[in-house]
Formats: sequence, structure tokens, C-alpha cells
Amino acid sequence: MTATRYDRRMYAVMNDRRASAAYATGPRRRLLVGAHFVLTVTGVGAWIATVFGPGYAPAVVVAVVMLPWILLTGMLNGSTRGLLELRGRMLDERQLIERDRVRALAHRITLWLLLATALGTGAYGVLTDAPLRAAVTPLLVGVLAMHWMMPLWVAGLRVQDDLGDEAEEES
Repeated sequence: MTATRYDRRMYAVMNDRRASAAYATGPRRRLLVGAHFVLTVTGVGAWIATVFGPGYAPAVVVAVVMLPWILLTGMLNGSTRGLLELRGRMLDERQLIERDRVRALAHRITLWLLLATALGTGAYGVLTDAPLRAAVTPLLVGVLAMHWMMPLWVAGLRVQDDLGDEAEEES
């Protein structure tokens, strides 16, 4: 199948190296992933508090967190050269294999997160007399967000430094 105009445009966006200094090295990518994780937890937590709690003050936190979260998401996608965002026809065989590995590892991590959530919720129900319904829905929303973002975080942590970037840093 041939690449569409959309495919070519997305490929160009994902392979634009103008911001590569922000994610050129492993420590910088780990910092980006960590910051993205913190913003995701903050935003999702504030959204949960807005929807399931009293008042709408946490909605302000969601609004404040959104722009930096979007920027960091774009930087992480750029650091992986669109590994998770590009259609399969735009990736070479090596990238397709890496995408499968990233998704498999993210799936395993999410499986353990779901197990811990189920066990924690069950223990909460056994140890307290509080109704589980109030705790389960916000927990499920949080785990869903982690499931959604985990492949991007795993890909951001697994990506290798470009050989060209190492040569530039040594000179």
C-alpha cells in the first residue's frame, strides 16, 4: 500500500529534528518521561477530582497541566520518531519489531498494575466497610490513563541515542 499525503506529513512531523536537543540523550529522555508521568498523574487526578468530587476547582489544574502535557507528548513522540503514532506502512521492519516489543512490555506492566489495583481494591473492601463503588470508578479511570500512556513511556525509555547525536556531543 502506498503512503498517503497524511502519512508523508506525519512522517515529516515525527522525524523533525529541530527539538532533538531536548531528547538527544538517555538522561534527557528519562527526564521527559518522568515529567510526562507527573503531568499525566496530576492531570488525571485533577480530572477525577473534578468529575467524582465536590466542586470544580481541580478543573483549573487540568487546564494548566494540559499545554505542557501536550508539548511533552509531542517531544516523546519525536524522540521515538513516531514509533507509536505512524501507520505501519511508514515504518521499516526494525521499527515494526521495536513497536511490537514496546507494546508487549507496556502490556505486561499494565497487567501488573491492573493486578495490584484489583488486589488493593479487594483489600480495601475487606478491611473497611466503605462502599467499593465510590473507589472503583476513579481507580479504573486512573488505570485506563496508565494503560493509554504506558507504550509511550516505555518507548521513550527504550529508544537508543542517534549515532549522529553522539558525534555532535563529542565535538
